[in-house]
Amino acid sequence: MHPTTAVRFAAIAASLLAASAVNAQQTYRWIDARSGVTVISDRPPPPGTPGVTVSEGANAGEDEQRLPYAIRQASARFPVVLYTSADCGACQQARVLLNGRGVPFVEKLLTSQDELTALGRQLGGDAVLPSISVGRQSATGFTAATWNELLDFAGYPATAPYGFKPAGPPRE
Repeated sequence: MHPTTAVRFAAIAASLLAASAVNAQQTYRWIDARSGVTVISDRPPPPGTPGVTVSEGANAGEDEQRLPYAIRQASARFPVVLYTSADCGACQQARVLLNGRGVPFVEKLLTSQDELTALGRQLGGDAVLPSISVGRQSATGFTAATWNELLDFAGYPATAPYGFKPAGPPRE
């Protein structure tokens, strides 16, 4: 091997190792309470921030990067939260609608009347499950036309992209 080629090879190998070391870090994800925007950062959130998800290793943020640009943009500006309960047939229909459009969402499983009451206060009325919040907009009860209108306004695509992995029911 020519000395110049060996030096180039060594430089490329070193840069690849450095890049993989950068990816092997923690990534924090949370929804900012003031703006409603999903924050993805390599720095921890402010103390007391609810709903923080921590991803570790080289796969941190990999799922977000596989999503098409339009979905990543819509998700960053208008994060979707689905509120459901166990044994809810309409909740399954809501999940199918979101997955059919390729919408990344967080599902919150409500298990008590207190949680349902708190959701009603948060959404500004009586809470009927399933409910959805898309950014700062929300809808209670499942009506496909209303939900599609909210998602259209937020810029989510009408159909899921090729290879989209749908979200399953929440884990209890």
